Amino acid sequence: MNGQMKREKSESLFETAKQYFPGGVNSPVRAFRSVGGTPLFIEKGDGCHIWDADGNQFIDFCCSWGPLINGHNNKEVKKAIIEAVELGTTFGAPTRKENELAELILKNNRFIEKIRFVSSGTEAVMSALRLARGFTGKSVIIKFDGCYHGHVDSLLVNAGSGLSTFGISSSAGVTESVAKDTMVLPLNDRRAVEIAISDYREDIAAIIIEPIPANNGLILQDKEYLEFLRDITKKNNILLIFDEVISGFRVGFEGAAGYYGIQPDIITYGKIIGGGMPVGAYGANKEIMSHISPDGNVYQAGTLSGNPVAMNAGIAQLKICLQKDFYSNLNNKTEKFAKTINDFAKENNYLFKIFRIGSIFWFAFTDKEFVKTSSDIESESMKYFREMHKDLLESGIYLGPSGYEVGFISSAHTNEILDVAAKKICNSLTKIFSTSTERVS
Repeated sequence: MNGQMKREKSESLFETAKQYFPGGVNSPVRAFRSVGGTPLFIEKGDGCHIWDADGNQFIDFCCSWGPLINGHNNKEVKKAIIEAVELGTTFGAPTRKENELAELILKNNRFIEKIRFVSSGTEAVMSALRLARGFTGKSVIIKFDGCYHGHVDSLLVNAGSGLSTFGISSSAGVTESVAKDTMVLPLNDRRAVEIAISDYREDIAAIIIEPIPANNGLILQDKEYLEFLRDITKKNNILLIFDEVISGFRVGFEGAAGYYGIQPDIITYGKIIGGGMPVGAYGANKEIMSHISPDGNVYQAGTLSGNPVAMNAGIAQLKICLQKDFYSNLNNKTEKFAKTINDFAKENNYLFKIFRIGSIFWFAFTDKEFVKTSSDIESESMKYFREMHKDLLESGIYLGPSGYEVGFISSAHTNEILDVAAKKICNSLTKIFSTSTERVS
């Protein structure tokens, strides 16, 4: 992109949007408040590129926050959507497509035996928590600081004071009584888990975790820590829930459960399984899922659950993901991309690293070798991301508008395009650190 990018149409659209929506957006991070400036209004996407209302073209690393593992406007997914729409958009009744997508998932996933489709990742998590409570007859859920599980009331909580603590609301509208059913513990702290279970064993229904925490930076956990959670929950008759809305079908077809070889009790999914359409799902073994209505007494329903358009899009997308070497090729591209930039940063002694797993990556302005908790992220470092985001937009690179958000690479990102993007990112780092005295020691 040459010269200063045009923003007149996006700015005008944003002013109009503010008349209709709180903050001018329908999801908070889209407002660009973390990075400054006006949010871009996107007109179209194709492959790994998007175009905004002013005609600016970008290499897209947001990928709609993860669902577009095969890029924008994928021809097979688009064909599936059109075929479904031509037959009708929704029926409120069972369809063949629900069966087909479920069979595709279950036949290629060793970690669940039955599944229930819903309409979002948040809905999947909400339903999984209710199932855990209904199955165990217990009420308390343990979550971890730094993991995000959607805007479920009982999980919009922060830690109180003390090592073993019940949550306090982090959002207006979440009542104290709801928050008190959730215990918030520090991530990657075995002792905190042991104390909580020792004190409240008879009350704890489940522990929920992002096995690959990717909503507050990419705070990767050791396999041994996840195995510890599996062992201690099993010994104490507590369910273990993996929130794989991001990691599911992203780091491999079987998600983080397959990546680490760990069997949780319940898994939640979303994003990728809808092929870009709204969808979520949760699954478990047959015994646990038998408690869901109409077989059991845990009620969950949804007018648009199993929507035929979303189902057919998901079928098309997952069939592509099941092709030979799909994930190895995708992961290799991401590894090469990250290595190019990391090597450049190291050679120039820049305070910067890309952390990655599979095709998920995160830009971190840090000298730490590992980032395992949210406290490892220095809030001051976000000023560098703000600079980078602005500079990369001008050069035709689109990232999620927050330094705490991860990026994604799709099968539509070619090695040639990634080389171009890597060069632009390296140039941006040089601009940032040429005016900074801070360096990696």
